[in-house]
Amino acid sequence: MAGCAENHRVTEKIGVVGAGIVGLAVARELATARGAEVTVLEKEGRVGAHQTGHNSGVVHAGIYYPPGSLKARLCREGVALLKEYCAAHGLPYDEVGKLVVAARHAERPRLAALAERARANGVPGLTELDALGLREIEPHAVGVAALHSPHTAICDFPAVTRRLALDVAELGGTVRLDHRVRAIRERAGRVEVLAGGRGFAFDRLVVCAGLGSDAAARMTGAGGDVRIVPFRGEYYALRDAAQGLVRGLIYPVPDPRYPFLGVHLTRRIGGGVLVGPNAVLATAYEGYRWSDVRDLGRILTWPGTLRMARTHWRTGIKEVYGSVAKGAFLRAARRYVPELTAGDLERAPGGVRAQAVARDGGLVDDFVVDVRGNVVLVRNAPSPAATSSLAIARHIAGIVPALVR
Repeated sequence: MAGCAENHRVTEKIGVVGAGIVGLAVARELATARGAEVTVLEKEGRVGAHQTGHNSGVVHAGIYYPPGSLKARLCREGVALLKEYCAAHGLPYDEVGKLVVAARHAERPRLAALAERARANGVPGLTELDALGLREIEPHAVGVAALHSPHTAICDFPAVTRRLALDVAELGGTVRLDHRVRAIRERAGRVEVLAGGRGFAFDRLVVCAGLGSDAAARMTGAGGDVRIVPFRGEYYALRDAAQGLVRGLIYPVPDPRYPFLGVHLTRRIGGGVLVGPNAVLATAYEGYRWSDVRDLGRILTWPGTLRMARTHWRTGIKEVYGSVAKGAFLRAARRYVPELTAGDLERAPGGVRAQAVARDGGLVDDFVVDVRGNVVLVRNAPSPAATSSLAIARHIAGIVPALVR
């Protein structure tokens, strides 16, 4: 009888919208943990084309996030899973360590509060350093105090994403590139999706669309009190002669009012050091250039955008100035590495962050996942989503509604 039941088991069909690192991690987890037949629908011609392929490669240790939040829990779980995954597949993973540096005495209380938060989150190996101690870690850095996280790492997230896509295929799933989703409709307990000029029918659908989250949510009829507002982050890179000034990762003490970490210096897998990013309101959801304004009307008509701008206009002006003035960017970096000169910086490709903003103008800090019928919507998954991706996948696999036949 057991064999008969096995032969009649129905395989659930689950669609995933988005082939970034989160979407592919979710697809892999659903195929592994639930035995689902998964189909990933991606509008671009490659995986990891947007946020995954434009980040700095930092594997965050969990320093910043409020204890008890999804970010805090899934970041710590995700670090362990990601490190294990990279080791299993021969992918680069390097614990270069991070210094969070207080440049002025006025920042020391915030640094101490950050250390307390990090310990509450279970971040291992933390050390609080004075001005001399931080220079033992980063000889060219300056500050009055620092928090050292020796296990903060860097990795190649695009390479991880490509490996996840291979996993999905090996588990019997399909990754369909150049399949932009045009419509989503629930009918008779199924989810019908029009993508790439053809129709698909799924038992369940998980939307991990990043910058396209709102567009996909509208197709399901979901509104809500949060919307994605894109922020462009610009980077400079250190020229070869200056790269020796930075051993690992050098970060400022973050402003608790914002989910952005400020201009920092980041050593990368494969060589090179990035400086940045800043955080400027983008004029398009994939607005990698100032000239791209195709989504500006939609961005500005969300009430939260203007309320956010009224509250944070001074910071916004400062960030825009930093975006167009190399000297402002340099001054921000020189607070921590004063030997840097203008000639040491060259422009590097930037990225766009999908940041949820509430109707009241508040910047949503935590991960947000909604369940609407047979559709699961990831509404906010900014940094540290790449770090947390494998843990996010487990979390989502646990809340995708069970299939009942």
